[in-house]
Amino acid sequence: MGVQNWQTEEKNASGSIQDDKNSIVTAKPVEEDDEPDEWNKRIFSTGCSVENAKMTDCYYEKKDWRACAKEMEEFKECWKRHGNEERTASRDA
Repeated sequence: MGVQNWQTEEKNASGSIQDDKNSIVTAKPVEEDDEPDEWNKRIFSTGCSVENAKMTDCYYEKKDWRACAKEMEEFKECWKRHGNEERTASRDA
């Protein structure tokens, strides 16, 4: 709608913008995409998506990887169990 003119537009009680012609302008709903993106497809293909989610959720909550050692070890074990070592260049040190 461009620059809003404060003299001709105001928000109504529902939060929608109403212009001086009494027509309500509403935002177009965002379409949800049910298809997994490329990142999620790669995570699911490892067979360790549940462990990955637990590990990243732990980090999101605690903001410290050291506090997520259990989740990281579970992911690491899953990674090996599913033979994913060939997917990456890094190996156990």
